Amino acid sequence: MSIQPTALRSVLNPRYLESALSNQYDIGTWEECLFWLRGLNDTYRVRTSSGMYILRIYRTEITEGDVQYELSLLSQLKNVLGSAEHTDIGEYIQKRDDTGYTVLEAAEGKRVAVMFRYIEGTENNLEDEESCFAFGQSAAELHKAMDQVNVGLPRYELDLKFLIDGPLERIIRYIGENHEAAAFLHTFATALKERIAATSSQDLDFGLCHGDMHGNNNAFQQEHSFIHYDFEWAAKSWRAYDLAQVKIRKRQSGDSGQKQRLWDALMKGYRSVRKFTDADEQAVDLFIIARRFWVMGLDVAFIESDMGALDYGEDWLNDFLEEFRDTGIVS
Repeated sequence: MSIQPTALRSVLNPRYLESALSNQYDIGTWEECLFWLRGLNDTYRVRTSSGMYILRIYRTEITEGDVQYELSLLSQLKNVLGSAEHTDIGEYIQKRDDTGYTVLEAAEGKRVAVMFRYIEGTENNLEDEESCFAFGQSAAELHKAMDQVNVGLPRYELDLKFLIDGPLERIIRYIGENHEAAAFLHTFATALKERIAATSSQDLDFGLCHGDMHGNNNAFQQEHSFIHYDFEWAAKSWRAYDLAQVKIRKRQSGDSGQKQRLWDALMKGYRSVRKFTDADEQAVDLFIIARRFWVMGLDVAFIESDMGALDYGEDWLNDFLEEFRDTGIVS
């Protein structure tokens, strides 16, 4: 059997994107299309005679159905949040044919392209109590709005299968079932699921979530409003999982006492808008661990097509093992 030349992940030429997409939007004459950021998806900054825009080229694993769900959610949220005091979202740009996306052919397969409005504003690192209180209000307004939308399209949930079972399967496949760490990871995953299941029996707040509320996607501020964007992972989950991502945001600084004060301010802001029980708050730290387990699985998912294996060897594995052992979930 002959193996044909192929690509696992390509970078599309900005000139090709301009040629393929510029006539599909009423956003003026294209003056620049610049490859801006390589993340889970590829981002281009587009400058036209009418202003600045962001073009996202989704990785090939993201289907048309995934994008349809995200865009439908954004449309509904925009309407619901019209009078919100602390919250707005990043809008997508409708095409001339009244659709929201284009399917492009890339070397690795079909990739979906969506144009978004460029978000002006200041990135707030949430390092003072006033900012954290305001962000808590905004996160609560977003969850409140999400309770009012109904996206009638199929969607996965950010449940234990998604957060733990799937990542565990990928991790074990990567390191090998015979690796000395495999037994611990199986035991840890089982114990973590049991802890979350026991906590969830306390009727935790469960509903539509942003899914990736780690700060970078949510901390742009315009006057008194935070602008939330990148809803790729939006799905139903525990609201404690959404807020867990804020609590462990990468750009947080300060000692443990300062971090606790900032978290308390965020919780106070959130509860000034909507209910979040003591049980919900106590569950946040468990979902921090679940999030880290999911991140480990996400690392593995991108080794072959994007990251390469060099930085994901024994040191990477041992760092996660030490982190998981330190949680005390497995003695």
